[in-house]
Parts: sequence; C-alpha cells; structure tokens
Amino acid sequence: MKRAKRRVYLKSEEELQTMRRANQLVASTLRLLRDAVQPGITTAELDRIAEENIRDHGGVPSFKGYHGFPASACISVNDQVVHGIPGPRRLREGDIVSIDLGAIVDGFHGDSAITVPVGTISAEARALLYHTYRALWEGIAQAVVGNRVGDISHAIQRYAEAQGYSVVRELVGHGIGRNMHEEPQVPNFGPPGRGPALMPGMTLAIEPMVNLGRPEVEVAPDQWTVSTQDGKVSAHFEHTIAVTLDGPMVLSEWPDQEEPI
Repeated sequence: MKRAKRRVYLKSEEELQTMRRANQLVASTLRLLRDAVQPGITTAELDRIAEENIRDHGGVPSFKGYHGFPASACISVNDQVVHGIPGPRRLREGDIVSIDLGAIVDGFHGDSAITVPVGTISAEARALLYHTYRALWEGIAQAVVGNRVGDISHAIQRYAEAQGYSVVRELVGHGIGRNMHEEPQVPNFGPPGRGPALMPGMTLAIEPMVNLGRPEVEVAPDQWTVSTQDGKVSAHFEHTIAVTLDGPMVLSEWPDQEEPI
C-alpha cells in the first residue's frame, strides 16, 4: 500500500499576519529571557519568566503539555542540544544556554530559539554561536519560490561544515501553522534540489542544531533532553519564516535583533 501524501498547508495573508503576532510574542519573550540570563539564575526561573510573559500578552505556551512536556520553554545547557527540561540547575559563568520557545495566538503557533552566553564564554563557544546563527541565515536565504526544501538543508550543512562543525541528523525543522509541527520536514543536511517545492504561503521553522564535535546525540532517561554523545557543546538558533513572492519573510525576528557575539 502506498503511503498517503501528507498535506502542506499554505497560509493566506490574514493567516500570515496572525502568525506574525504569535512569533513576535515569542521574539519579545526570548529577548526578555536573553536579558535575564546571568550566572546564578536557574533554568526554572527562566521558564517562569517565559510563561508569565506569554500569558500576560494573551498567548498560550505551545510547548507546555505538548506530548507531555512539563514546561513552557526548552532550556538546554552546554552539551544539551534541545528539549532540556527547566529545573533547579543554576547557570554558571562560561555556560551557553539554548532557549527554544513557542506561543499560540489566535490559533496559530510561533516558534523560535536562541543560544545565549552566560557571562564570559570561551572563544570556541563564541565562534560556535556566531556560526550557528550565520548557518540559520544561510538556510533562510534559500527559502524562495522555485527552490526546494533541500536547498535550505544543503545551505545550512555546507556553511556549518565549512567552519569545521557538524550538524545533528536526528532532529529537523518543520512546517508550522495551526499545528506546532506540520509538513514538510526541514532537515539541516542533505543534497540540494530535493524535497517539496517552496511555494508562496508555506511557513517553516528553520532550526540548525550545530555541534562543536561530532553529530551523534543521545536522549536522557527523562525521555526529553537530547545531548551530544561526545559531551562537546552545541548551539541552536531558529526562526519561523514565510515563503513569499518577495522572498523569505522572517516572522520571529525582533526589530533590532543583533548577531550573537
């Protein structure tokens, strides 16, 4: 039996504006969290700030309760790649912390992630943050009508590996809209020219996860936290974008968002 083809949902201009509101709430919350990151703060405190800000502005945290996830933000430290569960862990000088956040506004999801230095970090960690962020934008630049999903994937992999890093294979970006995860999947690796064609109205969460060491990862006993197998640090950046006739529209970027150091 042939597998049924999964549908890619194209959004109207009105739906894109709703998605922009959801993503701008995520962006403003991430900005708040970035400013709150300092040595001594716990990951649970960051999660509390995130949930309060989302709810105070009329949104609902996308992640809380999603497949049983117990928090509003995924907060992953150092060798933790994604899906870290907030708790009593206190951030320390020299850590890097990845914060992945989602919010629902008027039935549509926003989704974005940043990796933030805790105080002064090593030169190699600083370079990893910078180049992971640049890899994200290399991928975004390929999100144009006439390209394919594989062109996004290939651009991310090519850039990251050219800097001497590796990209995680087991976890990918995704379509997004009324559901947190929609078609198509958006890997961070692979040959160009493959996968679904990019069409106006497609909305994608593009999210490179880049490791200082090898690409292999493992899942913790909590069944959520994903870490590098070799214990080396990992960085994660994500934007939700819309494919338009005028090029990619980044829905989750805040107005004066700067590149990581």
